[in-house]
Amino acid sequence: MQSEEVIKQNVYGHAKTSAGIKYSTFILVAFVFIAVLLIYVWSHIHMTELEYRVAREISIKEKILDDQRKLKVELATLKSPQRIEAVAKEKLGMSYPERDQVIILK
Repeated sequence: MQSEEVIKQNVYGHAKTSAGIKYSTFILVAFVFIAVLLIYVWSHIHMTELEYRVAREISIKEKILDDQRKLKVELATLKSPQRIEAVAKEKLGMSYPERDQVIILK
């Protein structure tokens, strides 16, 4: 009888240890899986945020380039000799000089 009890203790003790190892291994594998899954989801969310940021910056760049183009056109218009002549005649009351008003420098 003693040998049967010893055998049962050894067998059942081993079975409990084996089940405990399987259970702890399962928990460890589940923990690692969840950790990897969280890292994947975080990286995906971070990548999406970066894509939105890049799209916003591209939109801002396009707006700035459009403003720059408009300012270049405006500058060319303001520097136009015809416009300068019109402003000189209308607003400043200037006119072309007479022949006797021209002094030629050597």
